[in-house]
Amino acid sequence: MKKTDLEKQKALKLMGKLNAAAPPGRYAGAAPAVDRREQRRLDQAAGLVSFPVKLHQPLISALNAKAQADGISVNELVNTLLAEALKG
Repeated sequence: MKKTDLEKQKALKLMGKLNAAAPPGRYAGAAPAVDRREQRRLDQAAGLVSFPVKLHQPLISALNAKAQADGISVNELVNTLLAEALKG
């Protein structure tokens, strides 16, 4: 490998690390981002399992609005609603 090719590879590696880094703390309310592996580990420890579904847009909008009004995440809202629906 030529020296110039080696330097190009180093630059690409550096740019990749810069792009993958979390945004600077100057953005208001920016929480430190948890990487995907860590998030998956936390979800598994909490007993959460991914369950993708396809819903119509009006229903999604209503869920987002209700979750925001209640001050909870959409995941928590859907979990609560499904648990209540399956009880009865």
